[in-house]
Amino acid sequence: MPGQQSVQTICPFCGVGCGMNLLVDHQESVVGVSPQSDHPISKGKLCAKGWSTPFAIEPGDRLKHPLIRTPNGFRAASWEEALEVICFGLEDIITRLGPDAVGVISSARASNEDNYAAQKFARAVLGTNNVDHCARICHSPTVAGLKQTLGSGAMTNSAADIDQADVIVVWGSDATENHAILGGHIIEAKLRGATLIVVDPRRTRLAKLADLHLQVRSGSNILLANALLHEIYRHGWQDQAFLDARCEGAEALAEAVADCSPSRLSEAIGVPASQIQTLARIYGQAGNAMIFYGMGITQFVSGTFNVMALANLALSCGQMGRPGTGVNPLRGQNNVQGACDMGCLPNVYPGYQDVADPAARQRISDYWQCLVPNRTGLTSMGMTRAALRGVFKGMILFGEDPVVTDPDQNEVLASLKALDLLVVAELTMTETASHAHVVLPAASFAEKNGTFTNCERRVQLVHQAIPPVGESRGDWQWLGAIARRLGSKALDWTDSQAVFDEMAAITPNYSGMTYPKLARHHGLQWPCNETAPDGTALLHQTSFPIGRARLIPVHHVDIDEPADGDYPLQLTTNRLHFHYGCGSMSRKSPLLERETPDGILFINPLDAQSLGLRDHSAVGVRSRRGYLETRAILTDDLPPGLVSMPYHFHEAPSNQLTNRAMDPISKMPELKVCAVRVCPLPEGQQPRPIQAILAQTSGSDPQETSG
Repeated sequence: MPGQQSVQTICPFCGVGCGMNLLVDHQESVVGVSPQSDHPISKGKLCAKGWSTPFAIEPGDRLKHPLIRTPNGFRAASWEEALEVICFGLEDIITRLGPDAVGVISSARASNEDNYAAQKFARAVLGTNNVDHCARICHSPTVAGLKQTLGSGAMTNSAADIDQADVIVVWGSDATENHAILGGHIIEAKLRGATLIVVDPRRTRLAKLADLHLQVRSGSNILLANALLHEIYRHGWQDQAFLDARCEGAEALAEAVADCSPSRLSEAIGVPASQIQTLARIYGQAGNAMIFYGMGITQFVSGTFNVMALANLALSCGQMGRPGTGVNPLRGQNNVQGACDMGCLPNVYPGYQDVADPAARQRISDYWQCLVPNRTGLTSMGMTRAALRGVFKGMILFGEDPVVTDPDQNEVLASLKALDLLVVAELTMTETASHAHVVLPAASFAEKNGTFTNCERRVQLVHQAIPPVGESRGDWQWLGAIARRLGSKALDWTDSQAVFDEMAAITPNYSGMTYPKLARHHGLQWPCNETAPDGTALLHQTSFPIGRARLIPVHHVDIDEPADGDYPLQLTTNRLHFHYGCGSMSRKSPLLERETPDGILFINPLDAQSLGLRDHSAVGVRSRRGYLETRAILTDDLPPGLVSMPYHFHEAPSNQLTNRAMDPISKMPELKVCAVRVCPLPEGQQPRPIQAILAQTSGSDPQETSG
């Protein structure tokens, strides 16, 4: 339109990384968006969330100035005063308890540059490896599992490969809800003749279109994978030439699954043996077969083993290193992959260089010109528990809302109250920010330059379209200001490109990337280096980073909390197409909020009937950790005995209920299944928001709440 400027950027929602243009008017406001017609992934399309981007960054309720907590609530402050309070608090804690008493939670919604700055701030300025981000509760098992089996914890193939797949297996992911554009590509592949198979306890949209849907029991992923491998090896469908040339451990794996027949395991898996045999035949005899998976694989106490089981399946059939194959995790937030790549994890530096490796530690120390800590740091869950023990006292957090998203909300709230210093940088006043001592106004993706890395390892440029709202700053900028006030020049960069260039210099997979090259190619996929100057669309074509891939037998691990007489239903969590994450962005859109305005509980009609529930009945839901109230939605997309809740709604947060039991390898909490009971609220009683329930029970055990 006349008078509007169009600025190319990348969608700030899920990990697909769609190309969009921000339309900016003469008043320097984002007034609309349009898709990039030539973008290699989105191909001229955006999902409902992408189209609603202007609402997510709209300045109306944005934080515009630093805030400092007082006994009477927050008051506005200058940056100078806010920085003084922060630095005094950090210095006091470090003096009393040492650097490991403080830590940083970075953001999968922030840029690579912001995340690189966050982990460098933790290590080079604070002197601790206590740095983590939300990948801990989405794809940490992917990093741990694929690193062991393949040598690289990332999507092996590209979104474009969907067009070359004969068979597509979607396992524990609802791609049309959260990754709608990629989900659309899968539907298009199905329409052109590809065989679509879905493995999921819920009857998702893709499951309704699938050639085969295995509606498995929650937590049976390893049993199913091993039953499939049993059939594949029994019938000789494995790719023996691939196994001989490129893998180790095939004989041990075949022996380990020898007694895992579908007929023996079908009852535990929850599907007929014939369905398992059919899937084994289709996958085992496929030309090109792609596996996509999500948090229905990772969010279990067996999460790392679940990922390894899928790798075993793909490797056994030689479905690796070719277009249309591979093991492909779908990332939930726009820069989960990038935040991991940047080293925002307590055990690795940028590029997954191990903090326990003396050579890596020396390399980083030499480049940064300071000694970096040599001990693995605390995970985000570890920081929570250390705060409750009184040995962790200071946290800097940005772009995350653990009060809404981390398991066991009551434990999270107690841990935040135990901190001497909580600093939160955000766009708006989130639930977590409301508990901070200092709140900083953050610049949105539209107000800064940088890069995002999508789920297929594509690093793409984000361009500033408008000035920062109020006094908001980019995360690497305010982190640098804190560092300087603490006497460190470690974060003294002139612009985002300087941050990126430093990161690329010490991150092997990014070493061939520069801003100009990213601009010319619609981004570049890592590894991009001397041997792959134009990036790498397909991993493991001729070799693996660890030499030969490892087939590692894994065995079933029971879920931590099965249903019982007191808590007779199993709860799982899900995403909704019209919402995103903790809701702080998507719920600002009246269009998206209109579609699903309140928290909900999905329940099978048979379970509802036994409880005397009708559609939209007000209900109370209780687990061993907490209690909330919401409304029931009756659907036969769930089997009897299983209920489901989205986690986008702060007034009915599913993490009041979810289990904090962890995968011992990745420290992933078991968010995908816990035991609950549901009861109807009295006729005419409206569901209370969790804030009202907690206020009513303040000072007493929230488990005693009525309902």
